[in-house]
Amino acid sequence: MTGKETNMRSSNVTEIILESISEGVFTVDEKWLITSFNRAAEKITGIPRQEAIGKHCWDVFRSNMCERDCALRKTMKLKKSIIDTSTYIVNSEQRRIPVVVCTSLLQDKNGRILGGVETFRDMSLVEELKKELDARYQVGDIISTSPNVKKIFSILPQIAESGSSVLIQGETGTGKELLARAIHDLSPRRKNLFIPINCAALPDTLLESELFGYKAGAFTDAKKDKAGLFAVARGGSLFFDEIGEISPAFQVRLLRVLQDQVFRPLGAIKDEKTDVRIIAATNKNLQDQVNNGSFREDLFYRINVVCLSLPPLRERKEDIPLLTEHFIRKNNLLRAKKISGFSQEALALLMSYNFPGNIRELENVVERAFVLCREGQITPHCLPEKIVGLSRSLETSLSVDGAIKVMEAKAIRDALDHNSNNRLAAARELGMHKSTFFRKIKKLGIDLPKKDGRCKSG
Repeated sequence: MTGKETNMRSSNVTEIILESISEGVFTVDEKWLITSFNRAAEKITGIPRQEAIGKHCWDVFRSNMCERDCALRKTMKLKKSIIDTSTYIVNSEQRRIPVVVCTSLLQDKNGRILGGVETFRDMSLVEELKKELDARYQVGDIISTSPNVKKIFSILPQIAESGSSVLIQGETGTGKELLARAIHDLSPRRKNLFIPINCAALPDTLLESELFGYKAGAFTDAKKDKAGLFAVARGGSLFFDEIGEISPAFQVRLLRVLQDQVFRPLGAIKDEKTDVRIIAATNKNLQDQVNNGSFREDLFYRINVVCLSLPPLRERKEDIPLLTEHFIRKNNLLRAKKISGFSQEALALLMSYNFPGNIRELENVVERAFVLCREGQITPHCLPEKIVGLSRSLETSLSVDGAIKVMEAKAIRDALDHNSNNRLAAARELGMHKSTFFRKIKKLGIDLPKKDGRCKSG
């Protein structure tokens, strides 16, 4: 067999192997033009190879890594392979596909660099399975194992289906808008728009024109008609964030819309019908505002058909490990990093901190840690001084095991309270087998009341 025939046979074998594997494989030359594209790459991207070959790789994959942190570019620059980096690509149907990529240099037998090769594995099934496993802790983008939040989860489908106005109460950063979006997404209105509006950010005049719209000539700069949000969101949901900040004068106008389902654009002479669901949120006590006369009682009862209260993070610290894992996963994908989690010491510091800014503050802490930490675990030196400094002022610092025990004990006591000390019902709420439940009670030294909730007498 001649050398030419040997090379051809070797090339054919390589091509057969590439076509048979389940991972996508493509190669690029020094100008970043795709020179080969296997069958799995076609299947994952939805792009035929004849369309991909000859194009720049970023035009085909449209990955978040293409924008700022291309693994293949790093390989070409550093002459070093990269293994198992998480990212996503956008397929031919404009759907984001999570993938794990590996990159290497493409060299000839003399060591001359011809370009680069990248393999990528579709992680959609893994992500779906993970979502299924997380489903009992998650509704929409809200994640919690807290009994108080899980109570909200249990009634959310009925609330969403009802179409009634909802008032969400909670401190800043507790996730009120996420809860409002979850209600909309579970409702029959989900195919129409969900539009949030921050009542605290706009004065009455701007709020009025945003919500009701205006006709050309209604005021000096009104050159043409503009539809208001009550018209734009017809069939959908309007989310009034910080509704307690609107003035008494504007409360009157809003009340009429809620009562009659009609509004009048500025400069118009006729009313227009609207069909929107109102979801409102506040970090204030509206009942106190009603009592002191700063919020109309009739409007309060219009928006307060269903009231949901989101607890602050300091009252649901058992959620901190779950939330940090979620934010790490999110930042790994967005920043193409491989942070594995928080070290025991760092997680213990988070568990001992009260988070006045709630979940939003925790998310900022994780994002800051990603800036300072390149890979591996996030350690205390990546945390803000206010969190690290707090621990120094404590006579004894919490260990991770100690923090987890505190949270477990709190969760068990809460479950017992919710179920009138019925041990089996509390175990079911926590998703534990009864033997595990009683073993934990003994291990944590929890004193059970003598009367079981199932019993008629002690």
